[in-house]
Amino acid sequence: MMGIPIVTNRESIITSLAPEKMIEAACVTSRSFEPLRSADQDSSYGWRVVAAAFIVAVFGWGLGFYGPPVYLEVIRQSHNWSIAFVSGAVTLHFLVGLVVIPNLPPLYLRFGLPIVTFVGGIVMALGILGWAFANNLWQLYVAALFSGIGWSALGAVAVNAIVSPWFISKRSLALSVAFNGGSVGGVIFSPFWVVLIDWIGFPFAAMVVGATMVVTLGVLALLVLGRSPRGVGQAFDGLSFQSPSLDTVFPVEPVTSVERLDLFRDRSFLSLCIGMTLALFAQTGLVAHLVSVLAPVLGRQGAGLAAGALGIAAIVGRLAIGSRATSASNWRAIACYSLVAQALGCGVLMLSHGNNPTLLVLGVVLFGLGVGNAISVPPVIANLEFSSADAARAVALIVAISQGAYAIAPAVFGLFRQVFSDQIVFFAAALVQLSAIAAYLSVKITKKNIVAKAEICSDSDTIF
Repeated sequence: MMGIPIVTNRESIITSLAPEKMIEAACVTSRSFEPLRSADQDSSYGWRVVAAAFIVAVFGWGLGFYGPPVYLEVIRQSHNWSIAFVSGAVTLHFLVGLVVIPNLPPLYLRFGLPIVTFVGGIVMALGILGWAFANNLWQLYVAALFSGIGWSALGAVAVNAIVSPWFISKRSLALSVAFNGGSVGGVIFSPFWVVLIDWIGFPFAAMVVGATMVVTLGVLALLVLGRSPRGVGQAFDGLSFQSPSLDTVFPVEPVTSVERLDLFRDRSFLSLCIGMTLALFAQTGLVAHLVSVLAPVLGRQGAGLAAGALGIAAIVGRLAIGSRATSASNWRAIACYSLVAQALGCGVLMLSHGNNPTLLVLGVVLFGLGVGNAISVPPVIANLEFSSADAARAVALIVAISQGAYAIAPAVFGLFRQVFSDQIVFFAAALVQLSAIAAYLSVKITKKNIVAKAEICSDSDTIF
């Protein structure tokens, strides 16, 4: 077993912590060196940061996750290219994250969060322009490379990096609000892309949306993202640096040697990893082809509106969980309930036989109820079932592994459509989701995180 080394000085303590704790420790320890200010007038600034992260998520998911299904259908119709080849570009778009995402923290340290986020927006805009102007398949794949880099820089890692330094006790709530920007991005951009493309064409639509995103992210980077809690004279959750409660919320003590769990031999981790990977594989594969599959019946604008309804359902599903679940809830069961809703949605979509608009929309809504929870629930499970140190490693591993798997889902589902029919994607998604449910339920929960969560979540017992 590998252990965490014993450290004795303040700088070593900070650098030995998990990445998500380094900024927190730096902020806490900085109160010994920075002038003390009252934070009363700045206590709400953290929520301004959450609003900024929300907007980043709107553009990130709106263009990077909900956009490719629209791009796929528009390009397929415009160039009459094989659905399998166009799906391969969508796969590359997601696959790029395997390289980019692990390197974002070093980039933040070297260039700063505002610059990396702003540049990510520029690269995303260039990628979308590439999708719009591509006349050859190789150009389409180059465009997917750029849009994938931008999506990685404006996705979950960016939102977490923006929000986390400002909150501890209210971090779950703050992150939930910020991540809902991703669902709102789906609500806005899924129908908006289609309407704008039909109105002025894909190239001009890409110019308008790309320019709007770059300008917006530039303003946020300049006015909001460059600020820090220390810079506005507050610590976490709007506390002053001189508040004695900081020592109870996040005490800075020497880190002693502890043994870490061998995650790849732990059944709890393996079942969690397999469950999340299968769930996201099914979800990404279906969402990537949703507009294209619905367009023949609902029309391209109707399919865009249906995709927007999926985003609304995702918000409703996440809020429903957030309003009822607590840290004492059975979160594996919650993950399964979301997957059951999605599997039922796939069943309704199959019953529509591809020609019943009412059933198509109902199926999309049912499927959407679990979209927001598929990526947010597994980290909660990890934090409840493992110690803090093991949970940080577990979350990083399951996110990386699941992304590597779901990146190929658009290509796989596209191949299924090419070989069989459009309806096969619903059956395939349902089958994979049922397998994910089996993975989640394959382990009886016996371990609990023994760290004092009550102090970390003292303001609220709800997770979201």
